[in-house]
Amino acid sequence: MPQLDVSAVRSAVESHRDEIITFLREIVAIPSMNSQIGEVGERIQAEMKKLGFDEVWFDSMGNTVGRIGDGPRIVVFDSHIDTVGIGDPSEWEWDPFKGKIEDGVFYARGTCDEKASTPGMIYGMAIAKRLGLLDGWTAYYFGNMEEWCDGIAPHAFVEHEGIKPDFVVIGEPTKMQVYRGHKGRVEMKVVAKGKSAHAASNHLGDNAIYKVIPLIEAVSKLEPELGDHEFLGHGKITVTDVTVQTPSINAVPNECTVYIDRRVTFGEGVEDVIQQVRDLIPEANRENGDVMVEMLFYDDPSYTGFVFPVEKYFPAWALNEDHPLVSAGQQARALIGLPEAPTGKWNFSTNGIYWAGKAGIPSIGFAPGDEVTAHTVMDSVVLDDVVKATEFYAILPALIGAE
Repeated sequence: MPQLDVSAVRSAVESHRDEIITFLREIVAIPSMNSQIGEVGERIQAEMKKLGFDEVWFDSMGNTVGRIGDGPRIVVFDSHIDTVGIGDPSEWEWDPFKGKIEDGVFYARGTCDEKASTPGMIYGMAIAKRLGLLDGWTAYYFGNMEEWCDGIAPHAFVEHEGIKPDFVVIGEPTKMQVYRGHKGRVEMKVVAKGKSAHAASNHLGDNAIYKVIPLIEAVSKLEPELGDHEFLGHGKITVTDVTVQTPSINAVPNECTVYIDRRVTFGEGVEDVIQQVRDLIPEANRENGDVMVEMLFYDDPSYTGFVFPVEKYFPAWALNEDHPLVSAGQQARALIGLPEAPTGKWNFSTNGIYWAGKAGIPSIGFAPGDEVTAHTVMDSVVLDDVVKATEFYAILPALIGAE
């Protein structure tokens, strides 16, 4: 393998600075909400073709994939290219897709979460190939749908498309630090069954809403009892939605469903956390079976019609501080001139729940952006960081496993 010349990488990246920023602005300008990523995927593929990628295609689910190199070791650069919606348009002081640039910061929907990692990954891979830094590697860019259902895209990429990497770099925002894990999640619903009746004769009915009120109150007080971990932190639990089935607003509801988001840390098993919620159901309702808890299941088709059924369990994961991939990431940061910083973790969930949590594939995160702006009208990224991240992506493969 040729000697790593960081100055050559930096020079190559700087020569593409304007193209990198223009590319980011163009993909942000293409709405890709609700996992409708076909159009933005086509734009990304055009850039990969321009840069000489060996192969570019859409997978069965509709994710966009680019391959460069043909070595025995495989690295995937993972960036989800869908976004959440814009919410109330009146809350935006600028066009959420054209955005604005102010003091070197680009504000627009999807900049932080997470289209800002895509230009650096793609240009970084092309530059690495040009400078001989991908010798021995096959590198994939994987532009996928993640807001749709965490981890489902890489799960299908491995099990349906048959591509299993040795290492993964996740492009969720990390403030230009190396992240190495996050809590997991279990999504549940509690369904209460009742009996409908006219509201004027409510004594003839059995109100399903009333049956879940004790459970909702208990969930609101449960958090101090949840697990804790010195790195990943404390478990979380939140009621996120309540829906009612009723013949009319003048009738006793016959069914009420409570949705629960449970963030799990190490040491909290999926069956245990479900049982924890089940135990909050009043005993009489548990015994007669009119209030039941279950894990959610996802089998909605993607925009291509592809279906990949999964349970909505997303494991916690973390790499050790001294893992070779983490060490390579920290070394890459130092070589490109970033100030020393500890490794970190995300507060939210990423595709790492599949890559590392389910498949056991070593994964780290590195990207511009601060997750606190994700999903807000202040969704933003520092443009200098977008360019600088390109250097990191270019040199990282040459450092993985290097002695």
